[in-house]
Amino acid sequence: MRVTVVDDSVIVREGLRRLLELQGHVVTATLAHPAELDQAVSTGVPDAVILDIRLPPTYTDEGVVLAVALRARRPDLAILLLSQFAVPEYATRLLAAGARGTGYLLKERVLHPDHLSRTLRRLAAGGTVIDPDVVGELVGSVHRVDPLDSLSAREREILGLLAEGLSDRGIAERLVISSNTVSTHVRTVFQKLDLPAGPADNRRVLAVLAYLQLR
Repeated sequence: MRVTVVDDSVIVREGLRRLLELQGHVVTATLAHPAELDQAVSTGVPDAVILDIRLPPTYTDEGVVLAVALRARRPDLAILLLSQFAVPEYATRLLAAGARGTGYLLKERVLHPDHLSRTLRRLAAGGTVIDPDVVGELVGSVHRVDPLDSLSAREREILGLLAEGLSDRGIAERLVISSNTVSTHVRTVFQKLDLPAGPADNRRVLAVLAYLQLR
């Protein structure tokens, strides 16, 4: 896979380069400033872009803004945002711009080459990956009555795994239950959240958005 890396820290940039190259990926560019990204994407034609969320000049949410712009121009591009902090708002904004091929992980999750490669492959295949700590922050913040309260513990658990980007099969393997059982739970979640009928993939995205947005 061809990958472009954007992070203002030279240690992080070179660390990611080494991790990626160990797994056989081609690093098309490592950039310190987001202003260089458009040119790098145009000339290097990467399959995936890894972005730090806090980049120059304001070191706030530049990575999120870049990801949303990239998603509009290159819907086929896998985009992985990395951060030291679990901020649910960032995940919500990313998914709202287009969930397919979009990921948000804490930097500590990608210290192992295998994990980083698996994440990039999932995103390249159109999957969605949200860091478990972000999901955990949201679960812990649910205090008032909302549609999520209608879900059983198992349904909430399955919805959390959907938010991590797992397929029905992946959820079944994680929970050691059958894929048919997972599918049944997912359909029930759709019904309880009163999601509009439509393609299954779209309803999954809507379910994840509901999970991330409702407090």
